[in-house]
Amino acid sequence: MNKQQISSLLTRVKEGSLEIDDAVKQLRALPFEEIGGGFARLDHHRSLRCGFPEVVFGQGKSPDHLIQIIHQLNEKSDKVLVTRLQPDVYEQIKDSLPEDGTYDSNSRIYCINRANEPSLSGVLVLSAGTSDVPVSEEAAQTAELSGNEVQRIYDVGVAGLHRLLAYTPDLQKATVIIVVAGMDGALPSVVAGLVNVPVIAVPTSIGYGASLGGIAALLSMLNSCSSGISVVNIDNGFGAGYLASIINHQSIH
Repeated sequence: MNKQQISSLLTRVKEGSLEIDDAVKQLRALPFEEIGGGFARLDHHRSLRCGFPEVVFGQGKSPDHLIQIIHQLNEKSDKVLVTRLQPDVYEQIKDSLPEDGTYDSNSRIYCINRANEPSLSGVLVLSAGTSDVPVSEEAAQTAELSGNEVQRIYDVGVAGLHRLLAYTPDLQKATVIIVVAGMDGALPSVVAGLVNVPVIAVPTSIGYGASLGGIAALLSMLNSCSSGISVVNIDNGFGAGYLASIINHQSIH
């Protein structure tokens, strides 16, 4: 659908020959934009369908491709999120990126946010250990960019359970809790046994050899006997933050 077709659609709405709901359905089917001879096809209307713009997975993309993708998304949206952007790659391209963007080397997130929208409280992010913080921050910053106020409580793993229990009032006030853990991945089961809200478990690749790069934590979380747990993929902080935002915003409807 090109600009002329969109203009025609809006005219029909103004004239009353097309219902607004029907127009929205047609707008949701708008095509993608092909850039750079086809190396990327950007879905500029994902926010209309899903409530959040298309997110860029930075790992593995060339610096030139990243620059083009970020600029094109920035032209069409007031939010841009790039995950897994390695620090060395960012150093190569930072001078070619929009000036209002920010980068965090810990979470490896680059973002632009001009939305100026209110933040909804209710998201809590826990990490079992300090080594889990990069994935925790990916989750927390994703949720913040999605319009949520995020509380962080880090290094409260089951090896010292009293650290977690000291924050029981915070756990019980949350609307949704993201729990990030490597090693044995036991923390989400403990948390889910203390609260009556959804718990999103994030296994990390942190641990010694038998952790198998996070598979042990993933299987522990999938086999949890506690109710109310959903599990995302290994190190997928973005997926957890995105899901937490959806859950948190459902609470106001």
